[in-house]
Amino acid sequence: MLMAHPAVLKDLIAQYEALTLLRAEESTAQARQRLADVSYTLCVATGTRDIDMALIAARHRLSGARPEDDSLLQPSVLQAPAPQASTLRAPVPAEPTPAV
Repeated sequence: MLMAHPAVLKDLIAQYEALTLLRAEESTAQARQRLADVSYTLCVATGTRDIDMALIAARHRLSGARPEDDSLLQPSVLQAPAPQASTLRAPVPAEPTPAV
């Protein structure tokens, strides 16, 4: 399944929230159509059939909850410190086995 870019999801969520805040479903036919279009696009972009599930899925993707997403990690965690000289040790050579 194709995944929508986070910027697209963020924009769609913002549009949906603005339209619902302005009560587009109770407004003009044009506003109702725009709300329906944004709802449909959110559903398609998230692979869902219900606007509530689409919003949950979109917000989940934006939150950085995916295991392969490191956006929740702070930059200092991403840049591991260099090992100290005292922690570096040469490998211990294996003992030779006696010949029989």
